[in-house]
This record gives sequence, C-alpha cells and structure tokens, in this order.
Amino acid sequence: MTKKIKEEENITTKAKKKINKYLDIFIHLVGYTLVLITVSVLFKNVVYVDNQYYGLWGFLAVLIIFAANRLVKPLLFWLTLPLTALTLGLFYPLINVFILKIADWCLLCHFEMNGIISVFLVSIIISIMNAIMDNLIIDTFLRRFKK
Repeated sequence: MTKKIKEEENITTKAKKKINKYLDIFIHLVGYTLVLITVSVLFKNVVYVDNQYYGLWGFLAVLIIFAANRLVKPLLFWLTLPLTALTLGLFYPLINVFILKIADWCLLCHFEMNGIISVFLVSIIISIMNAIMDNLIIDTFLRRFKK
C-alpha cells in the first residue's frame, strides 16, 4: 500500500516539475514580449510591431525568436565560429540580427526590422534588456513563486 502511495507522489512531483518548467518558459516569454514592445516604442523607425493586436504580434515574434534561438542559433554559431574567432567575437551579435530577420520574414507586415546597422544596435539593446529582465525581475519572481 505504501509503495503505491510513494509511486503516486513521485508521479505528482514529476507533473508539478513539468508544469513549473512550462510556467517558467511562459513567464520568460511574456517578459521578453514586454522588452520587444518597449524597444518597438523606443525605436519606432527600426522595430515595427503591428498596432492592431500589439501584444499578440509581439508575443508571436518572441515565440519565433525563441524557437529560432533554440533551433537555428546553435547551428549558426558552429558554422560561423571561425569568423567569430577572427573578429574577436564582434560577429556574434550579427547572428542575433539574423534571428530577428527570420522573425521579420515569418510575420511579414506585422513585425518589421528596418536597416542593418540600426538592427544590430537594437539587437544589442534587446539582449541587454533581456538580461536585466531575467536577473532583476523574472528570476526574483520565480524564486518567490517556488517558495
């Protein structure tokens, strides 16, 4: 009898961990959406998110960027590693520009990135703002939530 109870407890703890993992990803995506919308408001000529459903298009762009960062970015990193080494790491942010352009291409007129140099600078700003959002807001929120 106690063995069945322990197995049920293990199953419920595994399910809770899985739910917490998905909740963590969702909270990160919402935070990154806020960062992307903030950047689109600050840099109107560089980043455009469709105004009709502002949050929806921002969230879809973040989902595409998230998926591309998980699937395409490691491959691009390994393919461009010699070039990144030759430029002492200055080429690495261009991979982020390429990821943003993938999202631009996927969402057509609902999400647009204009220019190359300005998108390069905006991608650096997005990376900095995402790091700040992660460390100061999201991680502290998740630590409090898990207690």
